[in-house]
This record gives sequence, structure tokens and C-alpha cells, in this order.
Amino acid sequence: MSNDNKAILHQGDARSSPYPASRLAPAFHAPQLAEEVARAEAMLNARTSAKLRVIADQIKSLQAEARKVLDEARDEQSLTRAQCAFKRVPGRLYHLYHKADGSTYFSMLSPQDWGGRPPDEFAGSFRLEADYSWTPAEQLDQPDDTGQIVQQLLRIGGLAAGEAGER
Repeated sequence: MSNDNKAILHQGDARSSPYPASRLAPAFHAPQLAEEVARAEAMLNARTSAKLRVIADQIKSLQAEARKVLDEARDEQSLTRAQCAFKRVPGRLYHLYHKADGSTYFSMLSPQDWGGRPPDEFAGSFRLEADYSWTPAEQLDQPDDTGQIVQQLLRIGGLAAGEAGER
């Protein structure tokens, strides 16, 4: 064997050696190393699967929310397209009726104003909001607790008004 084919030994300090230079260095056995790699891959797969399940659940939730938004938009679109022989004013209550031919129209007169016998089938009363959305009359008395929920979330996060210096 010529000198050119011999392995070149590391000539520097043992700490900078690219291979174990001491008999005190930990021994590596191929089966143990393979088991460790397999465990690491199994843990990686478990973490990745868990994260993907969370994302899949979020996707399902967002799809359900999107369907709900589209259904509400369809309902509001049908209300917006109902015939109306007067100028709609936000904040006012209007009454929706179905004609025999299937068309709908808004009236300022409620079924009671017609003496309990409206000319067409009564479909519901709605308030026109400032953003031109419609709120069913049944929901007008329901309190809007959104502000209370936001305040509660801020308190939980320690961000509620008046708590800045109380920590």
C-alpha cells in the first residue's frame, strides 16, 4: 500500500477531531441508533398528525361558518329584492308578505293594521338596519352581549380597563 492511499489522521487537538479520538467517547451501535431514529420519526409523525387534525377541525369549522354566512346572505338578498312601493328608511320596521304568484313585497302595514286579515300571506316583520341588513322582529328584544363577551375576554387576558397597574 502506498503512502498516497493511507487514511490521513487528524493532526490537531482531539476536541476538533471529526471522529472520536478517545476511547472514553461514547460508543455508537447501529441498532441503538436505528431505534432512536425510529422513535424520533414516530414522535414527529404523532406531532405532525396532531397539528394536521387541529387544522382539519379548523377547516371544518370555517366551512360551516362560510355556509352559515352564505345562507344569511341568501336570506338577506331575498329580503332586499322584495318589492317595495316606498323608500326604505333604516331603523324602520317593515312587514313582508307573499303573494299567490310567489313574489314577495314589503308593506308598512302589519297584519294587525289590516284588521287581522292581510291581503296576502304574512311572512314576517323586519327592521332595516343602518348597514342595510335586516333584523327579524323576533330578535329585536334580544340583548346584544357581544360587548360583554369582549370585556370578559379582555379581563381573562389581563387587558381590561383599569387593570394596567394592578399586577
